[in-house]
Amino acid sequence: MEGVTAVQSRIAEIQARFLVNPAVRSSSGTANWASAASAAGLDGVGSTDGGWGTAPSTASEAAVVAEAQKYIGVPYLWGGTDPSTGLDCSGFTQLVFGNLGIDLPRVSSQQATAGRPVASLADARPGDLVFFDYTSERPGIDHVGIYLGDEKMIAAPQPGESVKVQDVGTPTVIRRVLPEATAAVPAASGAALAGVPYANLFTQAANRHGVDASLLAAMASQESSFNASAVSPAGAQGLMQFMPSTAAGLGVNPLDPSSAIDGAARYLSNLTRQFGSTDLALAAYNAGPGTVSRYGGIPPYTETQNYVRAVMSKAEAYR
Repeated sequence: MEGVTAVQSRIAEIQARFLVNPAVRSSSGTANWASAASAAGLDGVGSTDGGWGTAPSTASEAAVVAEAQKYIGVPYLWGGTDPSTGLDCSGFTQLVFGNLGIDLPRVSSQQATAGRPVASLADARPGDLVFFDYTSERPGIDHVGIYLGDEKMIAAPQPGESVKVQDVGTPTVIRRVLPEATAAVPAASGAALAGVPYANLFTQAANRHGVDASLLAAMASQESSFNASAVSPAGAQGLMQFMPSTAAGLGVNPLDPSSAIDGAARYLSNLTRQFGSTDLALAAYNAGPGTVSRYGGIPPYTETQNYVRAVMSKAEAYR
């Protein structure tokens, strides 16, 4: 893949410049990052000379990847927004897109609401933002990187590390902030759920029970990745991941897509009437109605909060 080759070449270039060249070392023999960054031209402003920092008048996938690669090797610094001293994850993404004329909020949790949702990693394009919840004691988005394609991303990972290319893993949320015209994806067609597995079943069940077909499809994507025979470690079954007791109570065969989707639509409709909002209905689907009632809202569980956020984002992308 050309992008990966370019990244590897860039890493070698940075290592040679920052770690070997005596001109960028302090008198103690320790690499002086600020001097090295200055020598490399990492001043936080994209160059216009056709080099790594080229900032075109209109951002594109290739421009985002090239601009991000410019900062490989910059050390992580919590709260950092200046590459001459260090960058944190959201400081890095804000800098890259800012150099290309796209303004992003400062922190990752706010950046996770920018642009447009991308339904899944299979739909992601180079230049998309990928978000994660890595901190169990603090629910919500706390990390961001830039997707490169081929299941790789570039990010400022954590203290002690530097901006680098790594496996993307499983993002909690994916957002596209590039202008639609440059994102290299087809314009949305008028057909709802075009290309989504079981689209006709989602549409039929949604019409039957008065819920949103895109929301049902998003739930199936999040629950099982559209795998009708999926069984979770906890015992949840099928496309919509019903626990056997819940399925029995609804009279649903969880391993039959038609029955599972109809049951999920009926259950979602009941939960929406019970709690008065889609967000709370989704939380109840994930954590149970009793849990939502006990907390008087979306419970403070990272899994449930991420579930609601991810399903809503995917549903928006399917519309």
